[in-house]
Amino acid sequence: MKKVRVKQSLSVVLISLLAFSSLEGTVHGESKIKIHADAAILVNADTGKIVEKHNEDQLLGIASMTKMMTEYLVLEAIDKGKVNWADTYTVSDKVYQLANAPGLSNVPLRAEEAYTVKELYEAMVIKSGNGAAIALSEVVAGSEGDFVKRMNAKAKELGLEHYQFVNSSGLSNYDMLGLHPEGTDVNDENMVSAEDMATLAYHLIKDYPEVLKTSGANYKYFRKGTDEEYLMKNTNALLDGRAHAYKGADGLKTGTTPFAGSTFTGTAERNDVRYISVILDAKDEYGQPSSAERFIQTKELLDYGFNQIQTVQFTLDDAVKEKTLPVIDGKKDTVKMEVKKPLKIRLPKDEISEAKVKLNLDKLNENGELQAPIKKGEKIGELVLVKSEKNEYILDDLEQEIAVDVYAAVSVEKANWFVRSARNIGDFFEMLF
Repeated sequence: MKKVRVKQSLSVVLISLLAFSSLEGTVHGESKIKIHADAAILVNADTGKIVEKHNEDQLLGIASMTKMMTEYLVLEAIDKGKVNWADTYTVSDKVYQLANAPGLSNVPLRAEEAYTVKELYEAMVIKSGNGAAIALSEVVAGSEGDFVKRMNAKAKELGLEHYQFVNSSGLSNYDMLGLHPEGTDVNDENMVSAEDMATLAYHLIKDYPEVLKTSGANYKYFRKGTDEEYLMKNTNALLDGRAHAYKGADGLKTGTTPFAGSTFTGTAERNDVRYISVILDAKDEYGQPSSAERFIQTKELLDYGFNQIQTVQFTLDDAVKEKTLPVIDGKKDTVKMEVKKPLKIRLPKDEISEAKVKLNLDKLNENGELQAPIKKGEKIGELVLVKSEKNEYILDDLEQEIAVDVYAAVSVEKANWFVRSARNIGDFFEMLF
């Protein structure tokens, strides 16, 4: 496990340079996005396709976005029946100290008090409760040290390449009052690249979409109606009614530490299209860490996805002029092709004119004919998008062929023996003369 030292103070010269540095490039030849951050990425949440990126492979601090991996492992344990929402956890001395430590994001937890897994999970996701995250690590793995091992093993399993998980909460180890997990160093930090954070978010949403119901909750009371009642305010300022409200936003996780700066993994859905964005160490115009800028810049990325990337539809008309195929040994000598739905793909505006589809037919004989009988609705091929070299995906195995099935529009029964024989004789004499 790599050991990471705390960032040293930046010189005045470096600060000045950072103030003018940004992700500023022509995006797909059309518009420019200015992002002041150490790294950033925008990904289609349905396909895993990378829409925009900057320093996406750089290993950087993620702070409380670490809790996304804790969320995944908790939801996985629930899904496998190893843990139940109603299970109770009695607060350990370690969790008590860290859940009540001044200056750390928390929902206060009482010593020796029992809390349900559901209560702890909501405190972690909505309020970013550090004590709650550590408590859940103990529920799932017995100790936070063993839980950290699972975090790194799961990261590898999910296809992450640039990562280092050292605790369950995202705190800097040196802020854990000497209670950092066994097997880690006091100077260790949670670090993940922007692309790998997007990959984790992709898996989290795909495998456990219910996470969005909790991460999208603006406010919720912890233990409402008891003497522990506590109003939890979501740390995501993109949610409805908040300072940087963004239509369709419902997740995922913020993070802030001196080491990581201000970070944010966001997601939003509009018209059945969802994007995932990651901002690592957002800066203001002077090159200084800025909590607000992570939301402002996330909105710019999401706006590009929703406004500059368009849904394009292709049908058989875009691949062939003649939509019938010859049939051999049938009562009819041709059959019409059809697709039950168009092929849909989201593309940057300036790539739309270059996009092409082709027709792949897999049941033709050497003479280009279909063999009767043919049933209506029988698959006879595919309408396929011709691959573009511009496409990149967060995981290699997500780059699959984009296609829709092509079917026979009508049935063609097989002709009887007499008709087939007559045709063969006719074809024979036609060849002679």
